[in-house]
Amino acid sequence: MTDFASDLLNTLSSRGYIHQTTDAAALDALASRQVIPGYIGFDPTAPSLHVGSLVQIMLLRRLQRAGHKPIVLMGGGTGKIGDPSFKDEARKLSSNDTIATNIASIKRIFERFLTFGDGPSDAIMLDNAQWLDALEYIPFLREVGQHFSVNRMLSFDSVKLRLDREQSLSFLEFNYMILQAYDFRELNARHACRLQMGGSDQWGNIVNGIELTRRMDGVEVFGITTPLITTADGGKMGKTMSGAVWLHEDQLPHFDYWQFWRNTDDRDVGKFLRLFTDLPLAEIARLEALEGAEINAAKIVLANEATAMCRGRDAAQQAAETARRTFEEGSAGDSLPSLTVQGGQIPIVVALTALGFAASNGEARRKIAEGAVRLNDIAIRDAAYEVVLDGDGPVKISLGKKRHGLLVAG
Repeated sequence: MTDFASDLLNTLSSRGYIHQTTDAAALDALASRQVIPGYIGFDPTAPSLHVGSLVQIMLLRRLQRAGHKPIVLMGGGTGKIGDPSFKDEARKLSSNDTIATNIASIKRIFERFLTFGDGPSDAIMLDNAQWLDALEYIPFLREVGQHFSVNRMLSFDSVKLRLDREQSLSFLEFNYMILQAYDFRELNARHACRLQMGGSDQWGNIVNGIELTRRMDGVEVFGITTPLITTADGGKMGKTMSGAVWLHEDQLPHFDYWQFWRNTDDRDVGKFLRLFTDLPLAEIARLEALEGAEINAAKIVLANEATAMCRGRDAAQQAAETARRTFEEGSAGDSLPSLTVQGGQIPIVVALTALGFAASNGEARRKIAEGAVRLNDIAIRDAAYEVVLDGDGPVKISLGKKRHGLLVAG
């Protein structure tokens, strides 16, 4: 960890957000003497972002808490193309109406993490369609296209990997990096933006924007990328067997969101507390030093703090209470449906239909075959499986990522 003069880079470094920076010394000096407007772009491909975007959202939160100005850039323009970076195939193109609906929905998420307004460090949300949709092709090629080398564009990993695998890369997608670079230049001209941040896969796109702004306007701007956040077992952060962990409660109930954090691997607790909560570093050091069963207390703190930030403190408290009553007291949490099992044993297919998770035994069997059914978070793939309640408390039964119930011995 490097010592910096600015609160911004000290915070980002000490909490594990920095993978690469462009001219860290100059950025550090700038952040020490003035408010820096900084942006991250998000493509509105769904009504909600998921936890894979949470590091970037937290970056904007850290920027604001250090006294600087976050710019949330929605890709209403670039979203009509889709970022090809490290994708195996082109994204399905969204309609203008779908993009507009998604942007309105996603803004509700950012309002929980950032303070929006007209002040020097208040966040603003912009849509790059405002300037990209108005571009004329020939003038854009003459003004901007001359600054890009196709040879260099082909050398970027995000493009090279697609070509090496002999996977199609359309001319439409190839334009994405030019448009993203133009975004940085436009944001600097319109809002004095000096910093672009993003995941490590965005390094090439960020460097393009820095160079374009320097060549066209003679302004020095900067970039920061975050490391790829993986779990202790090598998996990608936020990728679960049951699908994406959505930030919106419309896509994922509060309890499931809380439980995702509660199920963190022991080895990841400290890292996730630094990245995804506002707890002081000294308190995090104390929590991650806990051993054995005591580490579960740290996981509950992580779940409470991460859920409170995204869903509100009331939602976190309700989820924690449901978990406590379910798994500690052995009684059904108020927010989960339950089924009393007489005799302590029931076919899993019958349990699914009795709880209303499946309309028929046939549908229940199909869901099991698809790997969508879990008992206490363990996937069950045998449609003939018999659930046995052995007196150790209720068994949680789940269908996909949204539906959960309890099986209770009668």
